[in-house]
This record gives sequence, C-alpha cells and structure tokens, in this order.
Amino acid sequence: MSVPSRRTILALLSTACVFANSAARTQATANSSKGFSYDDVVERAKALANQPFDAESSKIPAELSKLTYDSYREIRFRRDKAFWRDGGSDYRLLPFHLGFLHDKPVQVHIINHGNAIPIPFTTGLFEYGKVPVPKGLSPALGFAGFAVTTNLNDPKIQDEVISFLGASYFRLIGRGHRYGLSARSLALDVGGKQPEEFPFMRALWVEEPSRDATDLVIYALLDSPSVAGAYRYVVSPGRETSVDVTATIIPRNDIERLGIAPLTSMFQAGEGDLTQRSDFRPEIHDSDGLMMQSGSGEWIWRPIRNPKALRISSFGDKNPRGFGLMQRDRDFGSYQDLEARYEARPGYWVTPQGDWGDGRIDLIEIPTTNEAFDNVVACWTPNKPLPSGQPAEFRYRITAVSTTWHLHSYAQAQQSFNGSDVEDGVTDGKGTKRFIVDFAGGDLAYYQSEPDRVELVATTTSGSIVSKILTFNSPLKGVRVIVDATLPDGQSAELRIFLKSRKRTLSETWTATWSVPADELLAHPPRK
Repeated sequence: MSVPSRRTILALLSTACVFANSAARTQATANSSKGFSYDDVVERAKALANQPFDAESSKIPAELSKLTYDSYREIRFRRDKAFWRDGGSDYRLLPFHLGFLHDKPVQVHIINHGNAIPIPFTTGLFEYGKVPVPKGLSPALGFAGFAVTTNLNDPKIQDEVISFLGASYFRLIGRGHRYGLSARSLALDVGGKQPEEFPFMRALWVEEPSRDATDLVIYALLDSPSVAGAYRYVVSPGRETSVDVTATIIPRNDIERLGIAPLTSMFQAGEGDLTQRSDFRPEIHDSDGLMMQSGSGEWIWRPIRNPKALRISSFGDKNPRGFGLMQRDRDFGSYQDLEARYEARPGYWVTPQGDWGDGRIDLIEIPTTNEAFDNVVACWTPNKPLPSGQPAEFRYRITAVSTTWHLHSYAQAQQSFNGSDVEDGVTDGKGTKRFIVDFAGGDLAYYQSEPDRVELVATTTSGSIVSKILTFNSPLKGVRVIVDATLPDGQSAELRIFLKSRKRTLSETWTATWSVPADELLAHPPRK
C-alpha cells in the first residue's frame, strides 16, 4: 500500500485547492476537432515503453523534497491565477506545487485550438506563506498535478470536482460529497509477493473548455519501471459525477498482478467491530462494502472488514458488468464524526465497457489500527498476463454515488454482524461462527403479512451450515437472518446468503469469508 497518510493527502487537497473567483491567465475557446488527441498520447506511451525506464528524470530539486508537511501546506495556488477564469467557462484549473511527498514532476498542458501548450512553472502562481520563495526553479519544472473546480453544488460557487495528485491517483466527487476513497489509473502487484509498484503520471493534458462545455477532457501519460500507458478521462460533473476512462496499457515486462480500474479506500471499524474502535465513534470507514454485478447478472455484496492478517478475496468472472467500493451507511449517527463526516463520503461504481474477458475482482484488505492510511483495494485482474510490448485497451466508467438503491431493484444488505474474520468459538472440535445480516428494500415489505413465502438460502464452500433463522425486521421493513456455521481446523470458507420466494430472487447475495487457523482449536477449550 501507499506510504503517504491519507489524512495528509486529504489535508493537502483541501489547502492546496482554492475556489477560483478572480481573473485567469487564459482565454477560453471552442475545442478544435483537429490537432492534439488521444492518439498522440498513445504514440508517446508506445515510444516510452520501448525505452528503459528513466528514474532520473522524475526527480525534483532537494529544497522541494525536503519540505515538511507543515511547510508544504503553506504553499497555495493564487486565487487570482486560476486558469479559464475569464473565458466564460464553468471550469477552473488549479495546479499543485511540487514538494514534500509529491516528488514526481508532472508536465501540465492546456490544449487550445488543437495545440498542446505546456504551462510553465513560475513561483508567481503560488502563495508561499512562511516558506521562503524558492529561487532559480526552471519553468520546465512541472507540477505535482492539478485540481479542477466547477459549479458543482451552487451556480454561483466554484467547488472542486476532480483532482490528480500523487502517483496515478485521482479523486472525483458528486453533489454534496466530501473526499473519501480514491481511484487509481493502474495497480501493479498490490497484495502480491513482491513490493507494490506505483505508476505515476509524467504528463497531463487538458482540453480547454468552451463557454458551453459540460464535459472536461483530460489525457495522461503514465510510466513506471514495468509499464507505460496512455489515458483519456472525460469528466461529467453533476449529482453523480462520472468519468469515462480509456486506458491503453503497454507492459515493459511480465507483471504478476495487474489491477485494472483500481479503487483504494479505508476501513477501520464498522457495526459489530467493537474491538477495532479506538475512541467514541461507532464506525470509522470511507467504504463499508464491495458491490459487484457479475457477468451473469448476479448482484453481490461483500462487507469490508479490518482483518487480523492480510486477506485477499477473489471473485472469478467473465466480462463483469460492474463493481465498486460503496459507503451504504449514510447516517451521521453511525459515525459521530463532525470533522471527517464519513456519511458524506461517496462510493465509486465501475462500469466496464467492451470485452474484458476472463479474470477476477480482487479485494485486498490490510490490517490497520489507524484511519490515516488506506488499507482496502478493489480492482479487476485479468487471468492472462498482458503480453510485453503489446498495447491493451480497457474502457470503463467510474461514477461517484451516494446510494446503491438505484443500481438494482432487489433487497439490499443494510448491516451485518459477524465480527472478525475468524471463528467465534469451538464446538465438538470444530470452529463455530454466527452471521447476522439485515436485508431491506426491494419487495420485502410486500411479504410482511405472509413471511412463510420468503426462503433463506445459505451455502458454504467448506464446513457446514448448522442452523438458519429468518425473522421479519419491522423497523427496517425487511428481514433479519441468522446463520450458524462450523468449519474444521485449518480451513477457510466463503459463506453466501440470499433470499428468494419460490423461483423468484428477492435479494442480492451477501457473502463473507472466515477461517479457522491451523492449530487454533487447541487454544480454545470445547464448549459444554
């Protein structure tokens, strides 16, 4: 996982990004249909992949890399220098200064009338506060990335809608959202046997928006020791901001674990995780579940947990219809955090486009005792490694959502109580565990008067289901299910639960994994 603290990066985003309310440096014009395009970025990526990786060109001056967290926060983009301020467009462009953790220079360009014009670095674009203004920095220095603001929540107010900052990370938010999880352009060897490799952006291009433009087009050139790539992002701000991504990936060599459309989030504690709480707050997380729609159309919900050890869960599929890390619980009372406001964090839903073939959705969960660091990753991993030197294209859409109710019409898992990912106790020489899940929505309210028509289906890949209980949950106008399972020593299992009425499926499938570590049962005396 990434070394930088997520609280650090969020703080830097909030301080480095400003509302653009004054004069800008460029005039907005209509985009030309000719000139610089995605094809140009692809050609640059191909040329880059044919060359050895150049680590030296990605270094910055020592005086910038030595900046501390506090000193970097002093540096802010000047309000009166926001690009496109005078052109009539609803968009503003605000570059980030290099320094501190952001030590990979990115060349930022504006595409005007088809011509890609680099933005020269100058200290005049920034306010430095108590930090001495750097001297002698080259106009070709570059930036750490940029943020884009627009009239997202109010026609009269500029709010940030997307930002590119750090490696290949980017964040997008919709109306009423606060920054939470991140998207990445590519993930390499995350959760693998060797250290994770972090690709980064060498250059970014932004098509200057016309006065009437509703979408914003961004291009990126990605690089790392193992891969080069070209990216196109079409940003559509709104209640649910979306980004259409086109990625052309060119491996320099074989990559064991290549993650497409990776999402990165944080989960420390949820409902029922009493041992993970570090203070008064009931829950601490940016996302509480992985949601999937398989290629066959099945809807699946996998609650996120803070495991005792690194855990990788894989869901094999062919041409998945969608997946995402979601924040279903939107109740402030579940978090009680006036600063973080976890209930306002968005979920990201990925909709693949075209043929993605055979592969799996990987969920990587890393133990944590600190909410400052991301510890959850979800991504698509192709079964076959991409051939070295051969371009491979992937297309998908990422949408920032507040709720998952509109994604399908079935009942959804609202909360689950199964604690840790290991056994609760021992009975008759086997590990035992109880799973409690509350379903609501869909047509469950219709069956309140005749509950016998609702059937609880529970299956396990190992061990056995000991008992099943289904009770209607009047406050939720839904159903509570209780499943007891057993598992032999040294085994792990995936449990799947869903509701049906005769041949009709009533709910999404709730799934979770648990295990009984080898020799663990010897540490627990049998219950009488």
